[in-house]
Amino acid sequence: MEKELLAHVEKLIDRYPVLSSCKEDIIAAFNVLEECYVSGHKLLIAGNGGSCADGGHIAGELMKGFKLPRKCSDGFALKLKEIDAVRGAELALRLQGGLPVIALDGHQALNTAYINDVQNGGYLTYAQQTNVYGQAGDVLLGISTSGNAENVMFATVVAKAKGLKVIGLTGAHGGKLAKVADVAIKAPEAETYMIQELHLPVYHCLCLMLEERFFG
Repeated sequence: MEKELLAHVEKLIDRYPVLSSCKEDIIAAFNVLEECYVSGHKLLIAGNGGSCADGGHIAGELMKGFKLPRKCSDGFALKLKEIDAVRGAELALRLQGGLPVIALDGHQALNTAYINDVQNGGYLTYAQQTNVYGQAGDVLLGISTSGNAENVMFATVVAKAKGLKVIGLTGAHGGKLAKVADVAIKAPEAETYMIQELHLPVYHCLCLMLEERFFG
């Protein structure tokens, strides 16, 4: 791994020494995500409650500038201006580069229809979206403090069947999710809120690394 990317992990561990046990898994998760994005694929995220909110947070960091400006390339800026001189100039100035992420919670019409129309649909909404969105080479990030969220587990089955890699972000025990994930980052706490307090700096670190890799 490049020194600049590894520096983000070292800084994370320096600020949160308790996460030293997660260092190799964080690097492994980055490698899975890097391979996904290099090959032109996308990230899907599933979680509940605070973990659901974390999925939206991650999407926000990757789909637009985090620390770096991510300006349009000169070639794309020129195409925008050729199509519309005024609007294209504004777009060339304001658009930012991003990495494709779909947080699977954000489709209320679909989710409520599926829950209403399909028996046990409440457990299967993430699985249904993974079935439709997921393609071989994509990654599913399952976030579950216990590692046992059934709707996330159903989504992992679909993901594996369709050729997606699975990353688990869990608590110390890992649960079922850690057993099926290609990479599991197990925050070394047992209380839900304490696990979530460590999940945030972990995924911020991954977002910083991905931004450095693709926009640095």
